[in-house]
Amino acid sequence: MSLEQNYTEILGQIGEDISREGLRDTPKRAAKAMKYLCRGYEQTLEEVTNNALFSSDNSEMVVVRDIELYSMCEHHMLPFIGKAHVAYLPKGKVLGLSKVARIVDMFARRLQIQENLSRQIAEAIEQVTGAAGVAVVIEAKHMCMMMRGVEKQNSSMITSVMLGEFRANAATRTEFLSLIK
Repeated sequence: MSLEQNYTEILGQIGEDISREGLRDTPKRAAKAMKYLCRGYEQTLEEVTNNALFSSDNSEMVVVRDIELYSMCEHHMLPFIGKAHVAYLPKGKVLGLSKVARIVDMFARRLQIQENLSRQIAEAIEQVTGAAGVAVVIEAKHMCMMMRGVEKQNSSMITSVMLGEFRANAATRTEFLSLIK
């Protein structure tokens, strides 16, 4: 059964008239949207970074903040929306700036939980750059908590992952946290 057929079945199961004008093309549109929202499964770290790793003597912190992200929780398949802040301490190599955002997008466009998303991004940056340390902080609003369940519209979730020097060195961690405020 195709994704489009599954959406047709779902619409019928919730009590909709799938032949009514407004819904005639909805299964096709919903299937296309879901493929787009989950396109991270079709990407690899190698494709996303595309060899955009450059030699550099810089060993100072590189921070990319306020990277918007859109993801879907694996528990309810509802969106969570927020921003990621990513930092790393280069050891001879720096990553092309847009590639940091592309790594965030690749992992965000998969069904998962925010805690795992933070770790996946950090470990990918570490793997690609060989950095002395990587830090990721994500702040997001979860529709599964806002639209259903406890229905708390003003709540947000913050997760952080600190690897290498960001975990071992309090001053490095503090510098990063002050830069993303």
